[in-house]
Parts: sequence; C-alpha cells; structure tokens
Amino acid sequence: MLHPTNVVTDQEEEAPAEEEGEEEEEEEDMVDPLETIRAKCEASEHCTHTRERLEACTARVGSRSHTQEECTEELFDFLHARDHCVAHKLFHNVK
Repeated sequence: MLHPTNVVTDQEEEAPAEEEGEEEEEEEDMVDPLETIRAKCEASEHCTHTRERLEACTARVGSRSHTQEECTEELFDFLHARDHCVAHKLFHNVK
C-alpha cells in the first residue's frame, strides 16, 4: 500500500535540479584567491627557477628506465618558494 508521502510528482523531481543548476552557476563565478595568487607567484623569477629545476629533474628521471633518483628535493624547493611568495601576498587580500 502506498502512502501519500511516498508519491513523488514530476514537478517535485525537477525542482531540485533547477536549484542545483543555480548553485553551480554561483560556484563558477567565485574564484579562489589562493589559486590566483599561486599562479602569480609561480610566474615570479625565483619560482620559475625552481620550477625549471623540477621540470629538468622530472625529464631526467623519466628518460631513464632503471633509476633510484626521485625529484622530491626539487619538488619541495618549488613548493617552498611558491608558498613563501603566497604567504606574503595572501592575507593582504583578506577582508
């Protein structure tokens, strides 16, 4: 036996889909300031230098079939340089 609370009409099914679409549009308009600042910092001279070292290491390791070398140090250097730059700029944008 069906109870009236278990019956779903077509209108009720469509309503949440419309609301989800509106929420997605709002989320697309929002830009994370951290991502924007990270992109700017990655383009800075010091970060470019460490990124080039990381890319060179990655290419070197990728070209060898049997190697124990990893690019952990280069990755940490790049992330440290980027985060150092971000730390100085991020909180100036916080209101």
